[in-house]
Amino acid sequence: MKTSTPDDVIGRVEKGLLIAGRWRPATADATFAEHDPATGRTLCEVADATPADGVAALDAAHAAQPGWAAVPPRRRAGILRRAHDLLLERIEEFALLITAEMGKSLAESRAEVRYGADYLRWFGEEAVRIDGTWKVSEDGTARVLVTRQPVGPCVLITPWNVPLAMPARKIGPAVAAGCTMVVKPAPQTPLTTAALAGVLAEAGLPDGVLNVVPTTRAAEVTEPFLRDGRLRKLSFTGSTSVGRLLLAQAAGTVLRTSMELGGNAPFLVCEDADLDAAVDGAMTAKLRNIGEACIAANRFHVHAGVAEEFTRRLTARMEALTLGPGTDPATDLGPLIDERQRRRVADLVDETVAAGARVRTGAVLPGGPGYFYPPTVLTGVPAGARITREEIFGPVAAIQTFTTEDEALRAANDTEFGLVGYLYTQDVHRALRMSERLETGMVGLNRGYVSDPSAPFGGMKQSGIGREGGNTGIDEYLEQKYLAIDMTPATRGTGVVVEDRAEQEHSR
Repeated sequence: MKTSTPDDVIGRVEKGLLIAGRWRPATADATFAEHDPATGRTLCEVADATPADGVAALDAAHAAQPGWAAVPPRRRAGILRRAHDLLLERIEEFALLITAEMGKSLAESRAEVRYGADYLRWFGEEAVRIDGTWKVSEDGTARVLVTRQPVGPCVLITPWNVPLAMPARKIGPAVAAGCTMVVKPAPQTPLTTAALAGVLAEAGLPDGVLNVVPTTRAAEVTEPFLRDGRLRKLSFTGSTSVGRLLLAQAAGTVLRTSMELGGNAPFLVCEDADLDAAVDGAMTAKLRNIGEACIAANRFHVHAGVAEEFTRRLTARMEALTLGPGTDPATDLGPLIDERQRRRVADLVDETVAAGARVRTGAVLPGGPGYFYPPTVLTGVPAGARITREEIFGPVAAIQTFTTEDEALRAANDTEFGLVGYLYTQDVHRALRMSERLETGMVGLNRGYVSDPSAPFGGMKQSGIGREGGNTGIDEYLEQKYLAIDMTPATRGTGVVVEDRAEQEHSR
């Protein structure tokens, strides 16, 4: 990828399946079309994997597992570091590819490349720090050795909204831990994953360690994986509804699972908040990734005393944004991923307005090609409205008010989701008090952005299981093995004898 136009970049990316180190067509040469969300035009045709192709990919991962697990940690770390460096060298080309597939602005796509590359670097550094423990058992009869070893072949299912960073966040720890894998990217954005796989191969990743199977038949392709005893782990990022189905299937073989599922993030603005900072944070938390993010602020709860001023400032900022193709340098906000998603956002807004909400800006579909939806602010949103119960996944801020902390927290926690919450206050005691009571795995305190490779990303309740990133992120790809080494009387020393005598004295 050495050119500077989207079509040239797309032309250089592999469109097939990556199995055992070879790019090849799908069974019967099946393909599907990929589209540009800014125009609706077809970008290219991509191989459409069948269940047989999926099994072939798992065959390759299973065959490569023993050899890959034996590779020294420093070599695995070096591969990830070289891949990190290659991504940054080609940041412009990858940004063009992400924007062409997903629609976000080039500035946001560049940020995603850096973010995804940081995961490869982070887990490369973690690879050489995989450790264990050694101690004497409490009764003195054994030495206890605990080691950690790769889980084994993994299937990694990634979403369309962050097409480079989400695969990197899963591939990084799998490579670092010594696991092989099959990656199933979302059919809306398969090319970015293919390009990332090419970079990893160039960095030295052996054949068969990483296999890629894009498909439009996700359920058909993954079902054989999940009942195959050779598979040891499933990692999925996507909706809670699909996550529930996958967890049910994974139960059949008691698969180890990591699930980063849906969010319904509350954004709380207290009466003492710095409103300039709160509005800045709201713009980031709501509009990053065009609002198509699991950590996007979904429900705005603003203290009644500052609600009108907060709304006025937020509305002005929203109205100043330029909507357009992500490749246009003047664009602030790109299109949604497809017409289905745009229609869903429009229906949520129309339903909320019909129920009594007031439109402060936006809410009118633009004409012309592409799947654009305008930045929208709604106030007077009725309690219990569907827009407050479901992920919007679009540039819509739905504002409600509160008067007390308890009222705000009840509203914030009134959901089955618990991924992230945002809180704005200048009172440190209130900040700690409310953060502790928020039922979320992450909290952005006076900050509209929480993603960080060095921090554990994940949620509570039905927002998922496990964590990605941070010092614990690699643990999801490692098993603990406990070895009990007998200590004969000659090697136990005198401690056992003393203990036995003490027990005898006590028994008398």
